[in-house]
Amino acid sequence: MASRLLGLVREQVLAHAFGASDQMDAFRVAFRLPNLVRDLFAEGAMTAAFVPTFSRVLATGDRDAAWRLGRRAITALALVTIVIAVVGIAFAEPITRAFAPEYQAVPGKFELTVRLTRWMFPFLPLVAVSVAAAGMLNALGRFFVPALAPATFNVASIACILLLVPLMPALGAEPVVALAIAVLIGGLGQVLVLWPQLRAEGFRYRVDVAPRDPALREILLLMGPGTLGVAATQFNVYVNTILATGQQAGAVSWLDYAFRIMYLPIGIFGVAIASATLPMVSAHAGRNDMPAVRQTLAHSVRLMLALTVPATVGLIALGTPIVRLIYERGRFLASDTDAVALALAAYAPGLIGYSTVKVLSPTFYALRDARTPVVISVISVLTNAALNVVLVGRFGYAGLAAGTAVASVLNAGLLYVLLRRRLGHLEGGRLIATLVRIAVASALMGGAAWGLHTWLATQVLPGEAFVVQIIRVGTSIGAALVVLAGSARLLRIEEFDEAFSNVLRRLRGRRATGAPRG
Repeated sequence: MASRLLGLVREQVLAHAFGASDQMDAFRVAFRLPNLVRDLFAEGAMTAAFVPTFSRVLATGDRDAAWRLGRRAITALALVTIVIAVVGIAFAEPITRAFAPEYQAVPGKFELTVRLTRWMFPFLPLVAVSVAAAGMLNALGRFFVPALAPATFNVASIACILLLVPLMPALGAEPVVALAIAVLIGGLGQVLVLWPQLRAEGFRYRVDVAPRDPALREILLLMGPGTLGVAATQFNVYVNTILATGQQAGAVSWLDYAFRIMYLPIGIFGVAIASATLPMVSAHAGRNDMPAVRQTLAHSVRLMLALTVPATVGLIALGTPIVRLIYERGRFLASDTDAVALALAAYAPGLIGYSTVKVLSPTFYALRDARTPVVISVISVLTNAALNVVLVGRFGYAGLAAGTAVASVLNAGLLYVLLRRRLGHLEGGRLIATLVRIAVASALMGGAAWGLHTWLATQVLPGEAFVVQIIRVGTSIGAALVVLAGSARLLRIEEFDEAFSNVLRRLRGRRATGAPRG
């Protein structure tokens, strides 16, 4: 939560400093390029392939063998990503031309995007190492520091915007170059935050090249199909980027601002539940304990839905006031608020799909099946691309968000159906009952939130002063949570009660004993 909230603060600072300007569009596209390769070789396929394999080796009780596998995986990943970064720097211009051909029509915008791309490609090996380190810590049951590590990226971005942006013109560079510097500092910061805890667990790194290691080969074999699956997803990102850059100025930034808000609950709920579930499922699968795999997975999916369905409804009901409160200041105008709120409403249903996929897809890798999630990913991507091509012509940039949301839900649904066939059952009747009850509770919550905010804005607390906005939004969210909790209790939604009780117990424990171990 700390990491994601800092990310939201970062977006606020970005919006204040750059709004939806050409510089911001250039940065978004330039950062998307190394991010594409990062997803391709690091966070997506790497995590799904590495954590189950590392967990199985660790479960044998031979920690030295696990550390050896960790060293070899980090070495291989670092070598590959360094080569990719060098190639990306050398070919930044044609890569940018492929992603944003429309930028060549705006004087200086294309050239700025190329420069920013070259600045940020070295971020790739840094984040690849941090992903492997976080995966090892998760397999060891350490979740706090890996979850907090991305906060260093956000802190670096905020600091560089506040301190370096004003200095850039004096140094002969565009202000947005400070963001590229922040990306590199943030990537290094993630590694530095993770490394001390990894050393405390007993890990010592040295260069270890062992291409014939059976466990490393297993990781590479699992990564192969996984990489193709992520590549399919990134093809869709490529299509969306081209379509977005062909819309009106600011469209790329509007979509990214909206996606950041939508991703906040994914980062808080989805990533947290998925990070805790994968090592457990991997350990159960390693012992061939399929009943435990089914029980853990079914419980995780229900818990995910109990948290993400209300979040989805809340983002739709209070989208405009939330966007206004977070972003509308400085160079971010009221027209930008309306544009981002529209994209957010279109994106919001995808929250459910994205979060559920984070639990379902890695489960296949834990079961040593890398092919199925790839096939489903390709189907979803092709559906997404087709929808976006059709919808962008009818609804503009908001059609891109809607197509992405539909495809993410389709991805989750297909993965669930195939896992159910693979495992026998996933307590489907209980899942449907939970989904229906949480949908009813969420609808009541959304209606209460929208109605109360409308009444406050028109009758009690009109105006756009920042403090007034905070009171209106805060009061509406508070009332919505009360309605949700009451509805969940009346409808006997056990998963919501469980999540709420766990949070309260955690907070009481922190007050009584201090912060728990990560």
